[in-house]
Amino acid sequence: MLTAITRGVSASLATGELTFRDRVPIDIALARRQHQEYELALTRLGVRIDHLPPENELADAVFVEDVGMVLDEIAIVTAPGAVSRRAETESMAHAMSRYRPVKRLSSPATLDGGDVVRVNRTLYVGLSSRTNEAGIDQLGALVSPLGYTVLSVEVAGALHLKTACTYAGRGVLLAKSAWTATKVFLDLDVLEVDDAEPWGGSVLAIGDTLVMAASFPRTRAKLESRGFTVIPVDLSELQKAEGGPTCLSIVFDAPDA
Repeated sequence: MLTAITRGVSASLATGELTFRDRVPIDIALARRQHQEYELALTRLGVRIDHLPPENELADAVFVEDVGMVLDEIAIVTAPGAVSRRAETESMAHAMSRYRPVKRLSSPATLDGGDVVRVNRTLYVGLSSRTNEAGIDQLGALVSPLGYTVLSVEVAGALHLKTACTYAGRGVLLAKSAWTATKVFLDLDVLEVDDAEPWGGSVLAIGDTLVMAASFPRTRAKLESRGFTVIPVDLSELQKAEGGPTCLSIVFDAPDA
């Protein structure tokens, strides 16, 4: 059954790490309602939610994707590039261990899960301010024996590779090409986000449906013109913390309970 690990919104969300966005006030109560609506959207698409309680002292802990990855064979505890986020990894390791054997990346590696775009058995990994070459190399050493290919992709102007681009399915890469080297994505059709919506490149594919932030209607229209079904979710408060629809969950197939 398709399953998503999520975590509640921290009371300290407004104090989290910011790299490419200015700090503005965040309504925590609204952020929590928006997160609940996001989980409800996934539930309506047939996803089982494994909801972890908030880590109120860890501001960015709601963005679970950065600290863990679940592949078909194993789960991987990443080595977050921000020191403030490394305390999130133990609870995530425990959560993922219910579904897969857990492996870990280690120093000098840094790697955020938000830098990993999976297209079938290829993992495109962003070389960003949060992910270094050692992290990409360690990930490759873990997954290459399992039949995955790992390719490095330069990222500039965005926090993560998934901020700059995501795989929508059907051979389409949604991207802000100015922020990443889309030429690395061989055999994919690059669909540019609308010029007025540079942050609109992050979509979460659940089967044949895309979940995306409601604040990018022009990019949504581009996707719909290509035949995609898109579910918009208001994520305004989480976007202020440099979040988006992909980083709020770790989605994978798991046996039925």
